[in-house]
Amino acid sequence: MRKKTILAVPAACLWAVICFCLAGIGIGSFMDLDISRALANKTQLGTYFATYSPYLAYCLLPAGGSCLFAGLKKKSDALRPLAWAVLVFSCFMAVYYSNGYFGKNVRPMLGYTPGESSALLSAASWLLWVVLYAAVPFVVLRLLDDSDPEKLILVGAALIVATVAADALMQWLKQVGSRPRYKYLLTLEDPAGEFRNWWQMIPNLAGSNDNYQSWPSGHMSIVSVLFALPVLTDCMKNRSPKKNLAAFALVCVFVLLCGYNRIHMTNHFVSDVCFGILNSTLLTAVIVEVFVREKDAFAELGK
Repeated sequence: MRKKTILAVPAACLWAVICFCLAGIGIGSFMDLDISRALANKTQLGTYFATYSPYLAYCLLPAGGSCLFAGLKKKSDALRPLAWAVLVFSCFMAVYYSNGYFGKNVRPMLGYTPGESSALLSAASWLLWVVLYAAVPFVVLRLLDDSDPEKLILVGAALIVATVAADALMQWLKQVGSRPRYKYLLTLEDPAGEFRNWWQMIPNLAGSNDNYQSWPSGHMSIVSVLFALPVLTDCMKNRSPKKNLAAFALVCVFVLLCGYNRIHMTNHFVSDVCFGILNSTLLTAVIVEVFVREKDAFAELGK
């Protein structure tokens, strides 16, 4: 990794994301309800985007597994069984997360109705995710530069750990905040009277009730791990700082689209979205930097 960079891009890029999130949190703290009223507009296209947009972020799991696979294989032939096990496990985790969070939306699209349709049709939703994620290693392994196996191993481990950790942190924070969603407030006679700001937390009220899991945005916590994408492109053949910046810019655009989607689909407020981005981005940056900065020490350990 180059000096004065974080997540393989200039440190100023990360600071720009942090400042954007803090500004959004500040605005949302006073205008959350008004902004949601102005932007609320549920559409079928928005539903499809909400269902499949986290796919790109969860691709970091098999991508990380691919890095570990390539690095372990290059390190030693004796590590080939471990390399395969890690690759398969990373793909399984991506399928597990996607089917667990979004399977209830995908199954109806395939025509499945619980208690009426064949169980094979339900299994088809699993197969869909398997096919989507199995394609990732085929692409990534052809693009990786395996001349530095220690780097690949550490980057791969960092991508997997960051994705899992961001998901776990998000789930815990949702229980801490237990904030009612805007779409739930719309079903009440007095939405404004039941509205709570993000700091008005009632820990553990949510439980398994999705109506009280607005803060922080789960989608944004998931997709913001994609800010680690430049670290992956920095492991590719013909890599360059410009390509890393291009990857970062694409992630910024995608994250903004996802943030708008969560608001106009009435699932989250502005502050929910910005907290989701902030929490996940900071956690991802810390985890990736801790792993990747220790490359030289890891190389010495492997000798």
